[in-house]
Amino acid sequence: MRLEGFEHIPSGCAISGIFSKAGNRFNGEDIIKSIAVMHDRSNGLGGGFAAYGIYPQYKDFYAFHIFYDSVTAKEETENYINSMYEVVSMEKIPTRKVKAITDEPIIWRYFVKPMAVIEAEKQLDEDEFVVRSVMYVNSEIDGAYIFSSGKNMGVFKAVGFPEDVGVYYKLEDYEAYCWTAHGRYPTNTPGWWGGAHPFAMLDNSVVHNGEISSYDANRRYIEMFGYKCSLLTDTEAITYIIDYLVRKQGLTHEEAAQVIAAPFWETIDSKEPEEREKLTYLRNSFASLLVTGPFSILLGFTGGLMALNDRLKLRSMVIGEKQDKVYIASEEDSIRIIEPNLERVYSPKGGEAVIVRLNEGVEV
Repeated sequence: MRLEGFEHIPSGCAISGIFSKAGNRFNGEDIIKSIAVMHDRSNGLGGGFAAYGIYPQYKDFYAFHIFYDSVTAKEETENYINSMYEVVSMEKIPTRKVKAITDEPIIWRYFVKPMAVIEAEKQLDEDEFVVRSVMYVNSEIDGAYIFSSGKNMGVFKAVGFPEDVGVYYKLEDYEAYCWTAHGRYPTNTPGWWGGAHPFAMLDNSVVHNGEISSYDANRRYIEMFGYKCSLLTDTEAITYIIDYLVRKQGLTHEEAAQVIAAPFWETIDSKEPEEREKLTYLRNSFASLLVTGPFSILLGFTGGLMALNDRLKLRSMVIGEKQDKVYIASEEDSIRIIEPNLERVYSPKGGEAVIVRLNEGVEV
């Protein structure tokens, strides 16, 4: 019998994630090996990784990873950052030459903290201050894109196959308790460095397999709250939706999943009164943030990892567990290549969020 997700499905995009509930950190070799198995799901127009726990020496500072198309864009962006932030470190992100990776932008990272006087003047908390800065740079400074902005985490992405991207960024030199990866097969959006996955805002990072048919409605709604979708792909909107629901509206990740992949009304009607009331409230209050179309996503966040399918489960997703490790991928073979002796293997139901978190008391 063929297990779901065990066969290769070309042109399907690929996602993979590894999470240590004990907070044990490990380098990027396994996640590269995992995503490489699904090579045929992507076409070389986008690959990337997100890693959590990689900057312990700067864990209290926001890490800006930025693409620049020109020295002029870099100078303008650095002038802006220096006027708004205390910069404790800045450097070119280390890379190595890879034949398959071409047309590289200038890639730098900055560890920053908002200037207290500017923050107080604008009457914003730190996270909102950073979000507005990211939106400003990405929409107003030509040729500059902040593609990662969280604390003690980072996104590494490029145009290329994901296994080449991992080698390009020297991911064997980073250690994280959570890794996610993506191999892209763009259909109706361009393949460019800023459009590769993961998409990130603060500590949220999203890798996505599928297509969002509700993108236009989702985008128009989320942009009412100050977000600007400027990176030319539907996955960007999912990232901002999660930031809005969890950070701004105070929903749990479980509740955010019940908005994004809201149960059908007949399912809601079958629930016990208290659960039915909550689900009805979420569906009515955030109707414009229901995401439709075939999708599977992995959401990384500080201390956790969430896997979510669309309600009809039109994209495959397999989860494996062994001791403190949880593995999630589009195909089972991409899990077994790094851990052949799993203790448990299963596939989540459509619309069912699977959320793993660090064990109680674990600090990263």
